[in-house]
Amino acid sequence: MEETLKKFKEYLNKIQQYNQAVALFMWDMQTGAPKESVESKIESIGYFSTEVFRLSNAPEYGEMLEELGKPENFEKLDQGMQVTVKRYLRDFERTKRVPEAFYTELVTTQARSEQAWEEAKEADDFSIFAPHLDKVIRMMKEYVHYMEPDQDVYEVLIDMFEEGMNAETIDKLFDELKAGLTPLIEKINASKQADISALDQKYDIEAQKKVQDYLLRYIGFNFDRGTTGESMHPFTTTLCPGDIRVTNHYDETMPLSAMFSAIHEGGHAIFEQNIAPEFKGTAVTEVNMMGLHESQSRFFENILGRNINFWIPIYDDIRELLPQLKTVPLETFMSAVNYVHPSLIRTEADEVTYCMHIILRYEMEKAIFKDHVPTDQLPELWNQKMKELLGVVPDSDATGILQDMHWSDGSFGYFPSYLLGSIYDGMFYEAAQRDLGDLDQILREGRIKEVTAWLNENIHRYGSCYNSKEVLERVCHQEASAEPLLKFFEKRYSEIYKF
Repeated sequence: MEETLKKFKEYLNKIQQYNQAVALFMWDMQTGAPKESVESKIESIGYFSTEVFRLSNAPEYGEMLEELGKPENFEKLDQGMQVTVKRYLRDFERTKRVPEAFYTELVTTQARSEQAWEEAKEADDFSIFAPHLDKVIRMMKEYVHYMEPDQDVYEVLIDMFEEGMNAETIDKLFDELKAGLTPLIEKINASKQADISALDQKYDIEAQKKVQDYLLRYIGFNFDRGTTGESMHPFTTTLCPGDIRVTNHYDETMPLSAMFSAIHEGGHAIFEQNIAPEFKGTAVTEVNMMGLHESQSRFFENILGRNINFWIPIYDDIRELLPQLKTVPLETFMSAVNYVHPSLIRTEADEVTYCMHIILRYEMEKAIFKDHVPTDQLPELWNQKMKELLGVVPDSDATGILQDMHWSDGSFGYFPSYLLGSIYDGMFYEAAQRDLGDLDQILREGRIKEVTAWLNENIHRYGSCYNSKEVLERVCHQEASAEPLLKFFEKRYSEIYKF
């Protein structure tokens, strides 16, 4: 058994080196690689991804997993290796049924689809992207059918992003949330909105980048273990345990967008940076519960970042970096931060109506995979649901169905995790208040790293040792419920809008 374990660790290291190469090519392609280099990088991504696929489906790999998975051997493994063997054995059983040629085509199709999405969004023309999206949808259905021939495609996709989750549970949580949010949004819409026109200025991009770095450091991002870049759509990626990278997108007229993207992506990165060192080289460092991951980014962004007490200790520093804000009182700044109104763009939405944006995307994905709505009908369906859920209708593809990159690479089932993350946050907020005391006071006194340390200790250090349901039971002592988030929203916005 010891010799098998040694060989297995060496084998995993080889796979991880290939994965790091793929991640680096993807980072380069999304953060400024020359246009004429893209096709070459797509070929490289296809090559290294195929090598990973071969290694992950080789008979000797399966034999090692089966040997280590025997009860008498499994019980001798440490926690990290038990998680690894259990998860990778399941993945091996799934992916060994996928033909190698198909997998190579899928990877390159996804990469080309991402490029087509960027072009279509820039041109505001869904027809450029439509054939690529149609092919990705068809190939994702085929991919799932290879892996789990007897299961519903969308149920498998949900589980791939949030292990243990299913559409029935999501329907229940989202229906509960929708029922509570609809009257809340109506009350907010009927309330008087503050004048936030003082923020209508131009803000230097280089200065905004300094604000990003300041905020990342403030919440606990470690620049010795990560770096930053710029991309069309902000994202976080892990190259290896000591290299977690975040990107941002800047607009000289929208400084709040970059600030809150920094806090959001910083939350993702802080999670990855603080997985316990003893789990290095194991599957524990691959946090495949995206609802849990999104809960951490959104906890920093919304629970903490939209609280006025977060900004009280640092607003003067932010004003020094962005001098235009010297004419903007903190109260006005916060009115802009917590300005609730129906909008077209998910990433620019306030935290309340954002929930409806995710419900829309979830319903769209069910329409694609359960109702089999044709690709060319998706823009019209999107606009119908925008009207129904948010009361606004896009006047272009770029502000409608083309605004998100997720579907371009086949990440169907990911969107629900954003809202699951917010639902978990309502529960984590109550748990943090229970353990740490008044979070308002902690933030007001500039002690935010105490909150970060609490998250590190209770959630981050364990990586993916536990699925989201288990984390909620361990930290919050209850099952998932939308009620804590609804209570949090009601309290915050009744105070802001005085109803």
